[in-house]
Amino acid sequence: MADDCFAHPRLAAIYDPLDPDRSDLDAYLQMAEEFEAQRVLDIGCGTGVFALLLADRGIEVVGVDPALASIDVARTKLGSERVRWICGDATDLPPLQVDLATMTANVAQAIADPHTWQKTLQGAYEALRPGGHLVFETRDPGRRAWEEWTRENSYRVTEIPGIGSVESWVQLIEVSLPLVTFRWTYGFAADGQVLTSDSTLRFREREDVEQDLIAHGYVVEDVRDAPDRPGREFVLLARRP
Repeated sequence: MADDCFAHPRLAAIYDPLDPDRSDLDAYLQMAEEFEAQRVLDIGCGTGVFALLLADRGIEVVGVDPALASIDVARTKLGSERVRWICGDATDLPPLQVDLATMTANVAQAIADPHTWQKTLQGAYEALRPGGHLVFETRDPGRRAWEEWTRENSYRVTEIPGIGSVESWVQLIEVSLPLVTFRWTYGFAADGQVLTSDSTLRFREREDVEQDLIAHGYVVEDVRDAPDRPGREFVLLARRP
């Protein structure tokens, strides 16, 4: 099931305004160009930001996400008709033959259940044409990113057109490695409603991720740094032979 920040209609509607800087996607756009991808599967597409950036470049895109509220937001955006939207996940995809499959941002870590993770890697493999690539990022556990997830570091008030003022902040709930659970809180000034969304991320070691990929038949071609977060993340590039 998707977290409430993606699955609750009121929270899905404010997801983009609360996180407008998506420069983290630049590296993925560059890799799509590097691999000359014509068909892309965007796993965990959310509100469709990356899928639509690809579609703007003439790339054929399938966006899949388990949160219907986020898919509904994506479908309202300019150019959304150029993307094939699927409400679901990569464990049960229709037949596809794509050049590139991606899991941007927190998507890979948000698949915290080990069985679902293995099924996701298999689903992506089956969707790729021979020679196609899977690309995703995962935080380096050694950097202990969760230590920065406090109200003091995250509290802000955002004015959103048509919605009004929204307070938001994150707080750490539990660290039981490799799992880290945290809670986002959202307060709507317009009517005083307060909503929360709990999330759990799995912090996988680089060696474990590489072993998982190899076990599913991938060739791990490279492990890169995230340009916008140097030293904090592993960006995995794996190829279906």
